[in-house]
Amino acid sequence: MRIFGLTITRTKAATGLSPVDNRGGWWPIVFESSPGAWQQDVKVNQAAVVANHAVFACQTLIASDVAKLRVKLVAQDSDGIWSEVKSPAYSPVLRKPNHYQNRIQFFETWVLSKLQRGNTYVLKQRDARNVVTALYVLNPDRVTPLVAPDGSVFYDLQIDDLAGVTESVIVPAREIIHDRYNCLFHPLVGLSPIFANGLAATQGLAVQTASTRMFQNGARPGGILTAPGAISNETAARLKDHWDNNYSGANSGKVAVLGDGLKFEAMSMKATDAQLVEQLKWSAEVVCSTYHVPPYKVGIGQQPTYNNVQALNVEYYGQCLQVLIEAIELCLDEGLGTGEALGTEFDTENLLRMDAATQMDVLEKSKGKLTVNEQRAKLDRKPVEGGNTVYLQEQDHSLEWLARRDAQPIDAPAQEPVAPDPTEEERAQRRAEQKAFLREQVQERMNA
Repeated sequence: MRIFGLTITRTKAATGLSPVDNRGGWWPIVFESSPGAWQQDVKVNQAAVVANHAVFACQTLIASDVAKLRVKLVAQDSDGIWSEVKSPAYSPVLRKPNHYQNRIQFFETWVLSKLQRGNTYVLKQRDARNVVTALYVLNPDRVTPLVAPDGSVFYDLQIDDLAGVTESVIVPAREIIHDRYNCLFHPLVGLSPIFANGLAATQGLAVQTASTRMFQNGARPGGILTAPGAISNETAARLKDHWDNNYSGANSGKVAVLGDGLKFEAMSMKATDAQLVEQLKWSAEVVCSTYHVPPYKVGIGQQPTYNNVQALNVEYYGQCLQVLIEAIELCLDEGLGTGEALGTEFDTENLLRMDAATQMDVLEKSKGKLTVNEQRAKLDRKPVEGGNTVYLQEQDHSLEWLARRDAQPIDAPAQEPVAPDPTEEERAQRRAEQKAFLREQVQERMNA
């Protein structure tokens, strides 16, 4: 069949392909959370685990933080410096990956699939030039990696209308971008952090459910109805139903009238049963540790006392986001076929932005390394006339001048080398820069 203008092998025509080992990565919706858990009836429902506040918060925080970063197309010049460029072949697909998602929605889906299922599968759409013009994140439940006897990798795709897959097909690996996470059991099978935090998240949900039921009962524990003599099973069941229907739940606190010697004795609540907050906090911290997210980022625990926004964001970036960001960049470079001198790069400037005081201090110390216009670009300010020159203090000397001074004989009379006089062009440039600076100062004062 032809999909996106390419001839793709049908499933029934493929021979010699075998699915990869399904341990760990291709576990079903309900899977074994720990050795022997299935026999003990301890199950982790992957869909339900997302309802845990810590799992939901970690996944959405990471996905949104990665997706909000702008993707740049960068090229390497002869000096080995990477600078942003525009390309009619690659820039459009980075700006608008497909017909139903913008850039932020696309990369949110990419990261969420990787965090939730351990694998992200992206199908490429090409034009007549064989250039990738669209990218589609596939449902991981409908994709299976296959390996041929010679080691070639293929992917079995099931129907996915949004991606234009109208029937089951097998595509070669060159048509799929496969980003995978925690490949513990097979190099082609990623493993979600839910494999490690699912039991803790399930426990947190159970604690919340038990807490909800208790508070629906007026935050009162159960009790025992006793009679002075023997009663039949039918009578005991009838009395229990009567009590539950009339004096528990929404009816808790009503006055009960007992006869025939019946007596209600409330059961006391143990102190350990009331430590719900501590148990919930522990389960949430376990979830955060598997996603490598600092707990305070999702509202768990205390906020760090020191007020250094950049240091906190650098820690979060280094231990959590960096590997995800660089993996996406590498997958895009290989998937789009940009080559060695062209590539993609996420702009982490906003993510690692410093507080205003620190930022101005860093820019002040960058004199002699950055031009005025480069410093202004860091503040989203337009360039100014004469701002493309690197400034240094007047007492600073060039390395060439210092080398000539040190090259003088030791026994020669001390003679201070004379710096060359500036040329007329240099004098004019300096005067223009001074005028531009004065105009800017006057304008700022007038605006103030």
